[in-house]
Amino acid sequence: MTTDEIRQRIEAALPGARVVVRSDDGVHFAALVVAGQFSGLKTLRRHQLVYQALGAALGGEIHALALDTQAPDEYPGRPAA
Repeated sequence: MTTDEIRQRIEAALPGARVVVRSDDGVHFAALVVAGQFSGLKTLRRHQLVYQALGAALGGEIHALALDTQAPDEYPGRPAA
C-alpha cells in the first residue's frame, strides 16, 4: 500500500480532513491527520476512527502506523482566524 492510498482511505472516511502520510520503507508509516471529526474526542477514539478507515490493511500491508491526530483548533499550523 502506498502513502497516497493510505491518505485517500483516511480522507474518504473523514471528509474534510487534512492528511499527510510518510514512509521510508513502504511498510512502516507515519500520518498526521487533522479532522473536525476529532473535536471533543480522546486520542484512543481518534485513532480508532483512522484504524477503521484502513481496515484489514493494518497488520498486513501496513506493518506499523504512527499517528498524530488533531482537531483543527489544536493544530499549530492552522491559519490565523
